[in-house]
Amino acid sequence: MRNAFADEITKLASENNKIVLLSGDIGNRLFNTYKEKCGDRFFNCGVAEANMTGVAAGLALSGMRPLTYTITPFLTTRCLEQIKLDVCYHNLPVIIVGVGSGLSYAGLGATHHSFEDLSLLRTFPNMTVVAPADVWEVRAALRAAFKQNGPVYIRIGKKNEPVIHKELPDFQFGKVIPVINGNDVCIISTGNMMPTAIEAAEKLKENNVSANVVSMHTIKPLDDIFLKNAFQKFNKILTIEEHSLIGGLGSAIAEWLVDNKIKSADKLIRLGIKDEFLHEAGGQNYAREKMGLTPENIINKLTLDL
Repeated sequence: MRNAFADEITKLASENNKIVLLSGDIGNRLFNTYKEKCGDRFFNCGVAEANMTGVAAGLALSGMRPLTYTITPFLTTRCLEQIKLDVCYHNLPVIIVGVGSGLSYAGLGATHHSFEDLSLLRTFPNMTVVAPADVWEVRAALRAAFKQNGPVYIRIGKKNEPVIHKELPDFQFGKVIPVINGNDVCIISTGNMMPTAIEAAEKLKENNVSANVVSMHTIKPLDDIFLKNAFQKFNKILTIEEHSLIGGLGSAIAEWLVDNKIKSADKLIRLGIKDEFLHEAGGQNYAREKMGLTPENIINKLTLDL
């Protein structure tokens, strides 16, 4: 995902001389092509992410289109006050891109895990919160973000995530992207959990269960029309996210159910990271196994009492 991001931001900045890329002490070689083409609009702000957020706000107030980029927890939890007051309070068009989200850096320990970013940033007024499923959605999300007049947070994976779409999808904030059509159950995935959701759907099909799979890349705002139709049509609806069960996609949909007085709310099943720290070191797949973010767990949850 990060290579697609670097390529797309280079293309966009080459076309728009107001785009400024701010990096938090990473991506120096990654952005070599960007610096060759737009070197006067690249700033490595070092290990000073809160300051970088303030610089981005100042650039936005000056008519530029800044984007901040570094490892997810350092760009979000470390900078909450600056994101809230410098960016969101003024409703500034600052794009915040967190790389290596969720368990992408599982082997580096709790400092590099990001289980809470969606929850925290979706509480801020004016903020749009996005988690693309693959490289194509990363590119589409970036294009859409630069058309917004307010702040956008985009969380992406690290690298080598499977490609889901064959081409640039029809992408709009607040509108799901269909991936697999089905009639019995629905799997709503956000971010880089999509390959897991697809694998589960394929195995469910072998057991004569038709699973509908969608990419709900936008956690704020939600796709109201899709959700209303889904809770009328499907027997069970499961959300899966590489994020805490508290405050993420599943929580957002649960809140939506209450607010909209949906009577079939008992259809909702949420899969995410448990309310605990991961104290063990290991790769991303190992960490997902520990947290139950597997195709097998999706299948068990969806077929129980079906």
